[in-house]
Amino acid sequence: MAPEQHSGGDELGRFLRARRTQTSPQAAGLSPGPGVRRTPGLRREELATLAGVSIDYYTRLERGKETRPSPAVVDALARALQLDDAEHQHLRDLAVRAARYMPQPAPAPSRTVRPHLRLLLETVRPNPAYIVSRSMDILAHNPGGLALYAGIADWPATQRNLARYLFLHPAARELFGDWDNQIRGCVARLRALAGTDPDAPDLTRLVGELLLKSPDFAGLWERYEVTGRKYAAKTFQHPQVGTVTLGFQGMALEGTPGHRMGVYTAEPGTPDHDAMLLLDLTAVPSGQKR
Repeated sequence: MAPEQHSGGDELGRFLRARRTQTSPQAAGLSPGPGVRRTPGLRREELATLAGVSIDYYTRLERGKETRPSPAVVDALARALQLDDAEHQHLRDLAVRAARYMPQPAPAPSRTVRPHLRLLLETVRPNPAYIVSRSMDILAHNPGGLALYAGIADWPATQRNLARYLFLHPAARELFGDWDNQIRGCVARLRALAGTDPDAPDLTRLVGELLLKSPDFAGLWERYEVTGRKYAAKTFQHPQVGTVTLGFQGMALEGTPGHRMGVYTAEPGTPDHDAMLLLDLTAVPSGQKR
């Protein structure tokens, strides 16, 4: 199975349809009325009325036939669907892309990590840290940054991808006590990225693989949820150092579009910091085998 390749209008319609079918009439302030509803969530005519547009116009939007909604219409749809800030911005981005008759393909993202960034990864030790591409390929790491994801070092370097790890590595479910929450956030980030660049080869390859191999991924992909990146502590049930809870900070890197650095932290003198230090000391250095 491979991800669909469609125009910007198709992607806009797909997002609207997904959000409409997951918005209940009660949440939108409507009375569901008597009888059994055949349509999950809102009906097209209900959403059109809430947004102040004609049913025909909204239907054309959802079917990808109308590709130039005004900012006012986009904002009205966002209010009617009760989108959060990240979802609202994603809808705006999709509308901008849909309005381009011939969108220019984005250049292939670089996979080169500059030497000073590799030095930075070493400088922050014992804090586990890594650099990933926009599609979550691990491009560089310090010892703890790889060892924290138990078992991922057993994969060839070209296969080390955080999304692939979450869905396909047998150790991932045991490593994360909140695995369900982790995979939901992972898919939402990929969905948001693929929505505005749906035919990018690095994304389509990864998404196609996960759609084929993981029913969990396929189910979440169909829901079309998007979310922004938020600071959060993560708890790992690590086979080498036990239970450890670490703060996390992700940051975009200048000069390499799409690359991000992730760094885990713990307060010095705490058991979590001691576990982090132990992981750094016992991790296999990059380039060596176990």
